[in-house]
Amino acid sequence: MALKTSRGASGRGPEQGVEKEARARLFRIRSAGGTDILSQGSMMVGAFWTSPVRNALIVTGGSIFLLIAAIAYGQLYLNRWNVPFYDALARRDFPAFLHQLLIFLGIAGSLLVLNVTQTWLNQMFKLKLREGLAGDLIGQWMQPGRAFRLANAGEIGVNPDQRLHEDARHLAEMTADLGIGLLQASILLISFVGVLWALSSGFVFHVWGYSFAIPGYMVWAAIFYAASASWLTWIVGRRLVTINADRYAREADLRFSLMRVNEHIDAIALARGEADEKRRLDLDLGAVLIAIRRIVLALTNLTWVTAGYGWFTIVAPILVAAPVYFSGGLTFGGLMMAVGAFTQVHTSLRWFVDNFGAIADWRATLLRVASFRQAVLQMDELSALDRRIAIEENGESRMTIDGLEIVSPEGSMKLRETHVEIGEGERVLIVGAPGAGKTLLFRALAGLWPWGAGRIGLPKGSDVVYMPRTPYFPPSSLRGALAYPLDAGRFSEDELQAALSRGGLDRLASSLDRVARWDRVLSEDEQQCLAFARLSLINPRWIVVDEALDGMEEEALERVLDILRNYLQEATVIHIGRRKTHDHVFSRVLHLEKNEAGEKLELPAQKYG
Repeated sequence: MALKTSRGASGRGPEQGVEKEARARLFRIRSAGGTDILSQGSMMVGAFWTSPVRNALIVTGGSIFLLIAAIAYGQLYLNRWNVPFYDALARRDFPAFLHQLLIFLGIAGSLLVLNVTQTWLNQMFKLKLREGLAGDLIGQWMQPGRAFRLANAGEIGVNPDQRLHEDARHLAEMTADLGIGLLQASILLISFVGVLWALSSGFVFHVWGYSFAIPGYMVWAAIFYAASASWLTWIVGRRLVTINADRYAREADLRFSLMRVNEHIDAIALARGEADEKRRLDLDLGAVLIAIRRIVLALTNLTWVTAGYGWFTIVAPILVAAPVYFSGGLTFGGLMMAVGAFTQVHTSLRWFVDNFGAIADWRATLLRVASFRQAVLQMDELSALDRRIAIEENGESRMTIDGLEIVSPEGSMKLRETHVEIGEGERVLIVGAPGAGKTLLFRALAGLWPWGAGRIGLPKGSDVVYMPRTPYFPPSSLRGALAYPLDAGRFSEDELQAALSRGGLDRLASSLDRVARWDRVLSEDEQQCLAFARLSLINPRWIVVDEALDGMEEEALERVLDILRNYLQEATVIHIGRRKTHDHVFSRVLHLEKNEAGEKLELPAQKYG
């Protein structure tokens, strides 16, 4: 995939517009693999083959196969039982009738035990499939940098939670149900074809003075009957695959909109924006309902075929076996045995008809999950584009920036200083006007935005801590949020309380074990104070901050600056912001500016399914 650049004027909107446009337009990536069911299926099988649950799946699947084979043998035995049972009824032989009932109880009891055991194994197979699939998707998604790049990859990166949770669950359950059902149908078909062939092997047709035999004609009748039903079902119901895929996408959009409203309900209520949000939610709900209506219409049309064949199946076996019975080639018990065998063979053959709606649903879900996994894997390819920023480790403990230029869909930005060296313990302020691309510079320094030119040299052997504009706290206890991403057990109670005190959060000293959404419990300034208190606890050697100090009130800002002066005095701090009011802390100032003669980022805009 080659990067395309075009000369032109850069965008002049605010920086928020740059990020919004980047998220909306950037990174529509091409498909590296096929989109057909075989390519997607082989990719998912490969994922399961390397999964920790592989052996459990093999053992459970093998056990299910053996159970189904045993059940098929029991059903064969039950089918043969039809002959003496119905013949006893025809003879009005009561003792033989009671004897056959006892035999039936033995057969049915054994089949009941096997069915219950198979149900348990079926559920365990679903459980292991879900474990393997969701674990693989989450593991691939959480590889360093992938989730961020995917979030900027257009439609495929929207609502990953839907694909990781609901789609993965649905695919695992449907794969187990359809796979086990197909296996059972196949084994029953193999078991009963021989019975049906033998029952119709000696029959001779007499038509207009001609006599001819059709070896195993009841088998061919069952095949023709099921094949015609399958063909009509495919013709009528094939649109269900794309319709179901669209329905799941619209459901995900509605779910995301509901979550967004819930996350920002306080701002919506203060702005009296409920009516506007209701209008937006109604639009998303309307899209879901339109998709469901299309499914309703398609399923209704499909029911004409499936239900029509279903009702005719009641008499079809008898009609097929009637010529043999009326010619005297079968007793009444033999007729019932033939009907049972025909029904089993036909039921196995029309598995496709009975499950077409579920197959279409499964195919749509496989499309979403497989395309998501494929897109996640391709996120690594985006770092291999022709024109990108080189990020390397220096041979000494210093950070260097040489000829840095960052490109985005809105244009290009660069540092005015073409060569920068930052040594240990320095405090450097990088300033830029609104719209200059400060957050993009922050992401470039972190290696998350590699598109552009130049070189960033990271200090040797030093882990750099990057602080985004809005700090992140996991939904955990306060001690977990304070130590994140390290294990809270590494720090004593006194160390944690001292860190809170440095951030002016003494009131929370007794709440270390309280679990809460700290991004909601604390004000914005308190969140920044907690984030810098966390830094003082971790004590990194290099810190890069994105605009965190710019919007703070004076009292909170003074606490943070006190942490930088007295508790992180040996750390190198680089703050990217829009003003120079921290000059009493930062000894150097660098300048980020628009590159009016620069290039704009253009990537292929192919859309994922």
